[in-house]
Amino acid sequence: MCASGAVTRSTLRQQIADALRDEVLAGRLLPGREFTVKQIAEQYGVSATPVREALFDLSAQGLLESDQHRGFRVHQFTVADYRAMVEARALVMDGVIRGVFHDPVPERRTDYRDALVSLRRRAEEAARAARSGDLDILIGYDLRFWRELGGLIGNGYISDFLHRLRVQAWVFAVPYLRGDADVRDWLWNGHAELVAAITHRDREALRAVIDGYNGHALSWADRLAEPEPGAEEDRGRS
Repeated sequence: MCASGAVTRSTLRQQIADALRDEVLAGRLLPGREFTVKQIAEQYGVSATPVREALFDLSAQGLLESDQHRGFRVHQFTVADYRAMVEARALVMDGVIRGVFHDPVPERRTDYRDALVSLRRRAEEAARAARSGDLDILIGYDLRFWRELGGLIGNGYISDFLHRLRVQAWVFAVPYLRGDADVRDWLWNGHAELVAAITHRDREALRAVIDGYNGHALSWADRLAEPEPGAEEDRGRS
């Protein structure tokens, strides 16, 4: 009985954490939003214990901040934080690129071929959502795409680290992208080109796609850092 109860609670804890993370990624829980364990427990109709555990899990992932007296708050990442995420991602991906080509004949492995088929399907879905500007669909497919890509190198630590960075990057980006009339211009859609480079074992093409991906993200960060039109004049008058 105890073992069964532990599994149930653990599952509930994960379900609550996943649901709240989806709320943040969807932009329904905006950066700076505060809430308590009691409020979330009442919202989902569950006890406080799995909620508290889920909230601490999300805090450990860098998505929430905890305050002993005020509860929890959705973490507010800055443009500098986002740039640091992209730079960290670029450094790790450089090693991933080498790892993809470490096995001289991975295409002979059935699991590798199956993984590429699934990855190609994810790439098409993610790229299609990016071109249409559908954030809700894109985020889910994009996260799954990169998760599966990380699985090709068989290093769970690297895969988990990159996944955490991507979730944080999306949490930062969503509030800006939802209010951007030119959102489709800033949604990267090179997933299929990336899979093609891996499939053909073209190291230079793969590096070019990854460099373009990171450069695209940094260009968007530069755009966000630009002062709003008239901001300099307003500061001068004040």
